[in-house]
Amino acid sequence: MHLTTSPVDWYAARAAGVAAYLLLTIVVCLGMTMAGRKQLRRWPRFALEDVHRFGGLLVGSFVAIHVFAIAIDAYLPFSLRALAIPFVASYRPLFTALGIVAAELLLALAITNRYRDRLSHAFWRRAHYLNLAVWSAATIHGLGSGTDRSTSWLLAIFAGSSALVLGLGAWRALHRRAAPARVGLATAALAAVGAVVIVAAGSGPLRFSPRPWNSTAFAAPLAGRVSRDDGVSRALVSATATARGRQRALIRADLLIEPNRLEATSFQLEYLPSGQVCKGRVVRVRSYGFDAQCSAVDGTRRFVSANWQLVGGDTFQGRIVVHA
Repeated sequence: MHLTTSPVDWYAARAAGVAAYLLLTIVVCLGMTMAGRKQLRRWPRFALEDVHRFGGLLVGSFVAIHVFAIAIDAYLPFSLRALAIPFVASYRPLFTALGIVAAELLLALAITNRYRDRLSHAFWRRAHYLNLAVWSAATIHGLGSGTDRSTSWLLAIFAGSSALVLGLGAWRALHRRAAPARVGLATAALAAVGAVVIVAAGSGPLRFSPRPWNSTAFAAPLAGRVSRDDGVSRALVSATATARGRQRALIRADLLIEPNRLEATSFQLEYLPSGQVCKGRVVRVRSYGFDAQCSAVDGTRRFVSANWQLVGGDTFQGRIVVHA
């Protein structure tokens, strides 16, 4: 199911998630506005019910794109089971589970809309209060698992959305029960509190510390395999391995050897998830390891040292160190 390590797929997953969240915020706000339509008679029906319904369809579409793009991405591989069942995914399980719950509740609400004519109005209306639960779960999901969650632009989106929903919710709850001045004060206060909490959480305990991207210097555990193909007068020895640390990478070293002589070498270091490749040659061979040099597409050079121990047959485990 994991078809690509292309950053385009990861950008698509993130963009679809943000678009779905923004549309969900609009739908929730329109829903609260529709419930108070007696106070907003100047608003046309189209601007409320039709836009609300169409917005819900758009939310579902972008959620589907978000899930599909994550499903085919190989950088943080999610199985179909992990994408459908809460707490199965190993990546930030609580926050990922909230995203799954939000998507499944959204699907349940879509089903109630589809069979609205067969349901009692009271049941349908109570069911649609779950939109607030969907929005709340989506907010915590994005704030806790999104890789852009600590950027100023996404924090502004979360803070603004929270202020809008909480402020409108306060107005809905109080506009019939309190003086306009008190309603305005309570609305502004709750909106401000929501925005401050979001910014504080995103800048503090939920702050994202990203993995390096095409790092010029890193060290990581290494696991791989050595293979050897013998010819009449030459042999090809290849080592392929994966570096799994803060910076993930794939490496391959090929040695063309003759008796008592190293004839030719090649080396390749591929960064994940970007796909940037650093190509070069092996400059020194040891019993269990090698040193190599390579150049990236931007012209920068890397010096690589790999050491390992065999753990069974032709498989090995060790460590790789890369520096400029």
